[in-house]
Amino acid sequence: MSNLAAPIRIVLIEPYTLVREGLAALLKQETTFRIVGEAGSVRDALALIAREQPDIVLFEPADLDEGRATLIDQMRAAAPEARLIMMTHWSDVALHQSAVQRGVMGIVLKTQTAETLTKAITRVYSGEAWVDRSMVASVITRMARNQDAARDDPEKMRIALLSPREIEIVRLIARGLKNKVIAKQMCISEHTVRHHLTSIFSKLQVSDRLELMIFAYRHGLGDLPRGN
Repeated sequence: MSNLAAPIRIVLIEPYTLVREGLAALLKQETTFRIVGEAGSVRDALALIAREQPDIVLFEPADLDEGRATLIDQMRAAAPEARLIMMTHWSDVALHQSAVQRGVMGIVLKTQTAETLTKAITRVYSGEAWVDRSMVASVITRMARNQDAARDDPEKMRIALLSPREIEIVRLIARGLKNKVIAKQMCISEHTVRHHLTSIFSKLQVSDRLELMIFAYRHGLGDLPRGN
């Protein structure tokens, strides 16, 4: 019960002071959120992230134009358990693809609503990926092309380790269903769904839901979603 009551600890990185203060004020209105640090750039925030070990790092990628991969890797290394959400005004599939490949679990466009941002934080904190539905098919297709190696034996062997129930869960994940819906559809608890996902991630050697979806599409375990 105490875990449910614990606030989601957030480090906020935004280069413009006025925007950063506005975002902080907005997030502080949510009793389930707690801002544990703010910074104007990723470089300035690295020590802060390492010290605070937040649940969520919410960042604007303005200073990632040069060394994007390095800085994202440094954020992940500074707080391995933290989940990264990128806020951007760029509807750039290549930028989003690059960020996701480096381990960013959520992307929120600055043209979207405050409600969308709070939902994204909550969903990413719970272990789900948050990528705008209108872009998810494009991102996944590009990533699949870049990883378009033949289905080699090691990957086939990993799939063979899955139980029939785990394969069913992979198919439902590929459809974009959330844990609660999967649990209801399969007549099991959400805890059991999470347990199965832990096993699936381990067997397939993937690190999160989005990587699992990509694996499923590449190996015929699910159909690509249609963008809105």
